[in-house]
Amino acid sequence: MTQPETLAFHAHDHAHCAGDTLARAEALAAEQGLRLTPVRRRVLQLLLEAHRAMGAYEVLDRLAAEGFGNQPPVAYRALEFLVENGFAHRLHRLNAFAACMHPGEDHSPVFLICRSCDAVAEAPADPVRRALAEAGEAAGFAIERMTVEAMGLCPACRAAEAA
Repeated sequence: MTQPETLAFHAHDHAHCAGDTLARAEALAAEQGLRLTPVRRRVLQLLLEAHRAMGAYEVLDRLAAEGFGNQPPVAYRALEFLVENGFAHRLHRLNAFAACMHPGEDHSPVFLICRSCDAVAEAPADPVRRALAEAGEAAGFAIERMTVEAMGLCPACRAAEAA
């Protein structure tokens, strides 16, 4: 059975998936007294649209085309707000951003990033977190935060490459 975290790589009702995640983020923002301004909301929608990583300038281009402004701070401030408040993740390997599919939940996912199409899925990281915590403990190091990014090929790109 497909795990909800890896739906990005499988056929699913994407509009429902993105809509549910956006609704959770809006509810969480309201509960925490955070302002999900029109620009911040639209940036989150853009990140949710395709289950893939987007660079800040790609976000900015989309915002500018929709009349939100064309200065880099417009995109960077919105992305920074979304990351700081757990609505998006920064993918360092790609210097890009992806919507958090579990806003409001305490989690440190493993990001599965397709090197061909840039699709991104969050996968459960508990086994990886435990292994890294054990390695850290053995070295006398206490891990406080981690981001794991794995590059590879999604099922669609694997199939296309095999054909």
